[in-house]
Amino acid sequence: MWWSRRPASLRRSSALNVVLPLARGEFLTVYDAEDVPDPDQLRLAAATFARSAPEVACLQARLVIDNTDDNWMTRLFTIEYATLFDVINPGLAAIDLPVPLGGTSNFRTEILRQLHGWDPWNVTEDADLGIRLALAGYRVCDLPSATLEEAPSAWKPWYGQRIRWMKGFMQVVVTHSRRPIEALRALGPRRFFAAVTMTLGTVMTALGYPLFAALTLFAIYEGTWLATRTPLEAFKSGIGLTLFAAGLVAMLVPAVVALHRRGWWRLLPYVPLLPLYYGLISVAAWQALFELFRHPVRWHKTEHGLARTSRSGRFGAAEKSSGAAGPAPVLPALVEEGDAVS
Repeated sequence: MWWSRRPASLRRSSALNVVLPLARGEFLTVYDAEDVPDPDQLRLAAATFARSAPEVACLQARLVIDNTDDNWMTRLFTIEYATLFDVINPGLAAIDLPVPLGGTSNFRTEILRQLHGWDPWNVTEDADLGIRLALAGYRVCDLPSATLEEAPSAWKPWYGQRIRWMKGFMQVVVTHSRRPIEALRALGPRRFFAAVTMTLGTVMTALGYPLFAALTLFAIYEGTWLATRTPLEAFKSGIGLTLFAAGLVAMLVPAVVALHRRGWWRLLPYVPLLPLYYGLISVAAWQALFELFRHPVRWHKTEHGLARTSRSGRFGAAEKSSGAAGPAPVLPALVEEGDAVS
């Protein structure tokens, strides 16, 4: 096992590329420094690879928020991750569509070397790698194994993390839209449309969300959606109502499905807050767009080890023993600048 603790000037993807030639095994797994994977995750990944087709290059494990009960932000983060890793990504993998990777991933080492590892200039190098795997003709499959991660519980670290993620998705869009005809030929129409939806669609939705939300609220306030006077107004109103309803369904229904699959019904009251939560992501997206031009490779580091609650029992031990209400991390704070490669 190699542990990479990189200096501030060296991004995670660069550190991973440095150690990739040292990997000796047939399979390679990447963990963030704060990850707590299921004890049998590596055995499950090896067994799954053994019975998978050779074109299955990566198994995406399911990330689960460790410190759900810290506050309202970590609860919404938990719902978001459950939606992505328990509903959306497994669905994409099941019908052989491109999957922008995120977090814990298991690879066939030789295929990773063929693709020359990670893009050192992309600040969400895992999402970029997922698209490159698809373009090379490989598949990503779901690994039904949980890896616990700590979510930021305060605005500043959460905001910085989201800026980096949104900027990285913008970089993915810029990188892989330079040769659209070649990408269409490599992926085929169905997979190409899915890749565009998951990358460009994610960016455009985040950037356009404040505008469409404002127009929707204004229309509701004015009553123009329901008080139409001409066929053209009725048509425009019908389109607006349909898009509004479809957006709400796309936002809320997968979240409810995810909570059902996990049995986390106590988080259901927080689902109506998702429109506000995604509004905050839009704020980060606009800042990311600004940084894309001014500071394209700036890496907003995320401090870890500050959680008050934990599924794994890593945090909050002092609180449980003393009944104190304040933060009491039992591990030293970590900065998101290290990965374990095994």
